[in-house]
This record gives sequence, structure tokens and C-alpha cells, in this order.
Amino acid sequence: MQYVAVVAVAFGLTFLAELPDKSMFASLVLGTRFRPSWVWVGVASAFAMQMVIAVTAGQLLTLLPHRIVEFVVAALFLAGSAYLWWASTRPGSHEEADAARQGGPPENFWRVAGTSFAVIFLAEWGDITQLTAANLAARYNPVLVFVGATLGLWAVAALAIGVGAKSLRSIPMTWIQRITATILLAFGLYALITAAV
Repeated sequence: MQYVAVVAVAFGLTFLAELPDKSMFASLVLGTRFRPSWVWVGVASAFAMQMVIAVTAGQLLTLLPHRIVEFVVAALFLAGSAYLWWASTRPGSHEEADAARQGGPPENFWRVAGTSFAVIFLAEWGDITQLTAANLAARYNPVLVFVGATLGLWAVAALAIGVGAKSLRSIPMTWIQRITATILLAFGLYALITAAV
């Protein structure tokens, strides 16, 4: 049962953190311009690669003394929470979703999937979801964190690509950011208390 809980926490946190993220909007825009299934293959591959990097970084953290790891994890969770609260108060921070279709060379699978992979892989460096996965992997089974976080990212990508810009405009992104910030704050405070004891 603990295994399911780790996957569920990684999935939930990653899903919520990714909803208002630039990568979600990039997936949405790519999905409006190209064949959605081809975009999803590229986006999903990039997210999986980034999660491998994140959980590996989290495992490297475990080489440090336990108390230092707890303080680092607490600091990163608290920083992530602060960032999301700050981002939720910026006016017009979600306008990236508005993009017009543009002409270009004919579509082919490798070009569309490759472009989608490159855009998302580069956009995810140092992202809140990557940091969250690294933090979780420093405390829990990295394979379970990888599975949960990757599934969370894939679900957001499928939502963004499949639902489209008009439907996503009705979701209050500031609420999603603040809920995620509150969850990260709770994790950060818990890690801080654990490190201090």
C-alpha cells in the first residue's frame, strides 16, 4: 500500500504543478499546430527523460548526510511553494497559451515528435516538477517517484494536447498554482521539522 501512496503523491503533485506550467502551454500550442498523437510521443519522451534526470539527482542527494538532505529537501519544497505563490499573483502570466496557427513545411512524424521533444526537454530544466521529483526521490523509492511523476506529466500533456486552448482557459490556473504551493509548503514544513528533530 505504501508503494501506491508514493506513486499517488508523485502523480498528484506533478500533475498539479505542471498544469499552470510553460511546458503545458507549449504542449497545447504544439497540439494545435500538428497531429496530436505525434506531438504527444515527443512530449512524453521528453518528460520521461527529464524524470530520469530528476530522480537520479534526488538519489545523488541521498549520498549526503541524512540531516543535510532533509534541510535541502525542505528548502527546495519551500522555495517551490514560494515560487508558485509568486507566479499565481503575476498578471497575464498565462497568456502563453494564446498562439495562432502558422504555416510551415509539411508534417512528418519524426519532425513533429523531434520538435516536440526538443521544446519540452529544454523547457523542463530546473522546472518545479523536476525539483519536486528530485525531492521526492531523495526520500522515497526513486522508481515509484519516477512512475508517478512521469504519469502525472503525461496526463497533463494529454489534457493539454487533447482538450485544447479554449477549454483550458476556463480552468482558474491561479487556484491550481496556490493549491500546489500549499501542498509543497506542507511537505517543506514537514521536512524541516524532520530535519530539526
